[in-house]
Amino acid sequence: KGINVVFKKDNLTETLGEVLEKHHKTQIRIAETEKYPHVTFFFSGGREEPFEGESRILRNSPKVATYDLKPEMSAYELRDALIPELQKGEVDFVCLNFANGDMVGHTGVMEAVIKSVEAVDDGLGKLIPVIDELEGVAVIIADHGNADEMFTEKNGVRTPKTSHTLNPVPCIIYDPSFKGEYKMADVKTPGLTNIAGTLLNLLGYQNVEDYDKSLIEIL
Repeated sequence: KGINVVFKKDNLTETLGEVLEKHHKTQIRIAETEKYPHVTFFFSGGREEPFEGESRILRNSPKVATYDLKPEMSAYELRDALIPELQKGEVDFVCLNFANGDMVGHTGVMEAVIKSVEAVDDGLGKLIPVIDELEGVAVIIADHGNADEMFTEKNGVRTPKTSHTLNPVPCIIYDPSFKGEYKMADVKTPGLTNIAGTLLNLLGYQNVEDYDKSLIEIL
C-alpha cells in the first residue's frame, strides 16, 4: 500500500479455464500442496476464484524435510481421488499435476528420483484405463526437465544436478478413439504456448485467435 510500481498488473483474459467456462464445460484442477497454485492461480492467469463449472481437489504434500525421504509424495492420493471423479462421466477437462519429478529431482538423490518417477508411472497406469472406458483423451506434458538429468560431469567427477534442465520435454497425446480425425500440425518451434489451442481442438472447439497455433490440424 502506498508503493508506486513500474508496471500495473496484467489481468489475463481468454485463459483456457475462461474459454471452457464460456462453453459451459466442467473442469477439475487437482494437485498436491506443492503444485496446487500451479493448477489454479497460475493456470488461470493470476485469478484466485474458480470459474463456473470448475471444482478443485487438493491433497497435502507429505511433511518431510526433503522429498527424497518420501519420493512418491502424494501421487497415489491424487490418483485415488481423481479416478472416481472421472468414473462419474461428468467432467469435460482435468488439469492434473504430479509434482514428483520436479520436487524429488531437486534433491539430487538418484534412487529417490527413480522411485518418484515410478509413482507417477503407476498413477498414469491406473488413470489410462479409465480414460479408455470414457473414450477420452490424455495429453501428458511437462513444463521443464529435472529428473531427466541427475548429474553433471567434469574432469571425470560426477556432481548431483538439482536444477531444472533445458532439454526438450515430451508432449504425448493419448487418444484411444483416434480414427484419423487430425494430424500433427507443422509448428516450427513447438512449446507450452501451443498446448491450450491443442486442448481446445481436442475438445471440439476452434482455437482462440490470440492463442499460438495448435499442435494438431483437424482434417
